[in-house]
Amino acid sequence: MAATSPAEWAAAGSLGVTSVSLIAFALSFADADLGYFNPRHPLARLVESGRLDWLLITVGPARVAIRDAVLDLAALLILLTTSPKGAMA
Repeated sequence: MAATSPAEWAAAGSLGVTSVSLIAFALSFADADLGYFNPRHPLARLVESGRLDWLLITVGPARVAIRDAVLDLAALLILLTTSPKGAMA
């Protein structure tokens, strides 16, 4: 097992400092809106803002339609895979 040299430690430290400084540099150009620091769940913020209403209006009926289609498909599968009583005797 080889020991790490001070030069390798310095290279790793330099890489860490560089990555942190690049992230800080990128964040310095970001808008600091107060909404970014809201600790509530993001979905709760979307519902409060009203931007999620169109999704809820669309998903509700679509969920019922998918459920009905699955039930119809199950009934069709049962009809196609079973034979009437006494028909093949």
